[in-house]
Amino acid sequence: MKLSDIFKPLDQRNFDVWHIKSLLTTGMGVFTDGYDLSSVGIVLAIVLSSFGITSKSPDYTLWQSLVSGSALIGAAVGAIIFGILSNRGRKTFYGIDVALLSVGALLQAFVSTPLELVIVRGLLGLGVGADYVLSPMIMAEHSNAKDRGKLLAFGFGLMWGFGATTAAAIALGLEALSVPTDVIWRVVLAAGAIPSASVIYLRRKIPETPRYLARIKGDVEKFREVVRTLANTDVHISKELKDANGFSAYFSKFWKTFLAACLLWFLFDIVAYSGILFGPTAIAKSIGINNSAIFQFIIEFGFTVPGGIIALLTLDRIGRKPMQTFGFFGMAISLLLFSLLKTSIPATTALILYGLQNLFSQAGPGSVSASGMLGVELAPTKVRGLVQSLTVASGRTGAALTAFVFPALFNTYGESFAVAFLSSVAFVAAVLTLIAVPETKGKPLEVSSQEDLIVQEI
Repeated sequence: MKLSDIFKPLDQRNFDVWHIKSLLTTGMGVFTDGYDLSSVGIVLAIVLSSFGITSKSPDYTLWQSLVSGSALIGAAVGAIIFGILSNRGRKTFYGIDVALLSVGALLQAFVSTPLELVIVRGLLGLGVGADYVLSPMIMAEHSNAKDRGKLLAFGFGLMWGFGATTAAAIALGLEALSVPTDVIWRVVLAAGAIPSASVIYLRRKIPETPRYLARIKGDVEKFREVVRTLANTDVHISKELKDANGFSAYFSKFWKTFLAACLLWFLFDIVAYSGILFGPTAIAKSIGINNSAIFQFIIEFGFTVPGGIIALLTLDRIGRKPMQTFGFFGMAISLLLFSLLKTSIPATTALILYGLQNLFSQAGPGSVSASGMLGVELAPTKVRGLVQSLTVASGRTGAALTAFVFPALFNTYGESFAVAFLSSVAFVAAVLTLIAVPETKGKPLEVSSQEDLIVQEI
């Protein structure tokens, strides 16, 4: 009997109400991530101006980068910390992540200097990084094999788009009510505490994952109990399931695959966060839209969310690899056409071209690499938390790099060069996906991660 046979009751169970409840419990953290990380791009200009920092200030670019990038740096650190801790229990630290998100988001309303905002957003980022490690891993280890792609795509791709759309809608609503700008940015940023706080209790009640119980903790009886609860069946085990292999056994065999997963999230976030952080200001103004919230709402509701719906319909049918490749190529072409044609086409056409890169993004890599799918599906249980933390940290590093480099690139070489550079990054990522990523659709985690190949017959 293979290891994957032990988990068949979980992999072959039908999609049910428990999956929906779990999806909302885990996905609300990513909704908050989408809200928190996109809202700062919407209000960045008024945040800085409220502190007396304008585009004419000598330190404007520095503060622009620090405010937008501090949460991303915090997320990279949080990912590593909680990735290591996850081998002491997936559930053990679940809820702490959204608690950090809630506290960090709320404190933003009370800062009195830009430095305080940078520090508070760094704290918020710790929660973001923790959530990006724990939520996809818990969802994947609880999920059935047939629906795992759409569950991850919805919970960690589409929910991000919903969060970003909500941030834009709140900003627009406050503007329509003629709320003072100094109040708008504080309310918009602090409101991110609400969705994350709403699931703290639910996350503390979610059961520990059967794969953690069997392969890391070695608690066979608790494993059987959870399987009975989730799949309504009993599992008869005659051998110890605890994984005795060290980390080196997996990294020496699969390091190329792990490295590819890290690089792909790194490259994706370089492209994606240039738009998330600076699209509502730099790109929007270049095509004649002076309202950041309106621009963000159009992009998220008109392109990102539809892209996420495409991913839901295709990832478990067509597959992760072709959709990610298609998405990266679509991003590259859309961005290249935007950089070449923007000055010679109507503003509406330019907006559509730029928006299409968000649609292709969410239809592919935004719902695969950036939802944590590669890290959790390609890494065996024993090293899944660590590998996932490395992929998340790689993505956040790419995003932070964008926060500090893209403004200088944009201001020094111009918009066309900066966007064309992003197009080339997306093209490289498409090729890397083609040559380095195996297909995982419909496979049990023990098969997609090749854990079955290392574990002897049981």
